[in-house]
Amino acid sequence: MFRCLANVNILLAMRWGWFQEGRFMGKVLDEWIADSQEFLHTKLPRLIGIAIIAFVLSRLLRLVTFHIARAAERSGAGPARLAEVKTMSGVIRATGLAIIALIAGLQFLDAMGFDLAPLLASAGVAGIAIGLAAQNIVKDMFNGFLILVEGQFSVGDTVTIAGVNGVVEALTLRKTTVRDGNGILYIIPNSQITTVANLSAGYSVATIQVSVDFSANPDEVQALLTRIAMDVRNSEEFKNVFVADPQVLGIDVVKGSQMIFLVNFKTRATQQYGPMREFQRRVRLALEEHHMLPGDPNRVFTPSSAAASSGGRNQEMEPESAAQDPTTLKPQEANPFSGE
Repeated sequence: MFRCLANVNILLAMRWGWFQEGRFMGKVLDEWIADSQEFLHTKLPRLIGIAIIAFVLSRLLRLVTFHIARAAERSGAGPARLAEVKTMSGVIRATGLAIIALIAGLQFLDAMGFDLAPLLASAGVAGIAIGLAAQNIVKDMFNGFLILVEGQFSVGDTVTIAGVNGVVEALTLRKTTVRDGNGILYIIPNSQITTVANLSAGYSVATIQVSVDFSANPDEVQALLTRIAMDVRNSEEFKNVFVADPQVLGIDVVKGSQMIFLVNFKTRATQQYGPMREFQRRVRLALEEHHMLPGDPNRVFTPSSAAASSGGRNQEMEPESAAQDPTTLKPQEANPFSGE
């Protein structure tokens, strides 16, 4: 009898526990359904709206910067101005996208129910600490802003900055990326850029030295170099490269048995190398054609050596023009033009 009553009590207790557990699970399920409904009806539309607005703003920013660059191209702006506009457009786009992403992230957190007041307060304190610790980054960005505003250089320019010579591949507020002639990529913080040598600004001037033997007639050499320089200037390949006629400046140095003539080429920026090579190639052929020898800074000019040179390079020198021991030369036999 008592055993039966005990079994009945146990069954009643188990049913009561199951009932209580069922009520708890039902309450949890009801709360989850209520939260889901609140999320679907209030939070989700706001999150979707934030995402759509951020996407639209980013697309508008990209379109605006793209059309700014296209407008510069259609206006017929020069290469330097066009590169400057493209660089500025890229910086504006990158900065704007970062600001849009930051604001959208804060709005997402607010829509999810996070309290932003403590976050912003702690961010303010952390910002002061980070600002003190990241002074170089602030200097980088400030200097980068000045570089862009003043137009010191742009993407595609050939520059020498921080001891690096090369072509600017990228320019942001914080850093400048330069690739040199060996293909090495340098990333230079803008705060380290104190002096800029922009080789792509305006025009370039190339100075070529032509060494000719002392026995040659200077007037004939100058006339020959002038003719060759003008031929290069008027050639089909380089006629659009020059911005002024070449200048043959005449004899610059007399040393040993050589005369050094200077020739100046004024070309478009960084385009002087092709005309220089072509000019030197033609000079080499012209000197051989006119039986002129290149100068030798280590040989002292004498009338006998001049006669030997004028008689042809294959003619043997007379015995009296043979090389002498330089220690036996008298002071008055030194070259009077060079003082050696």
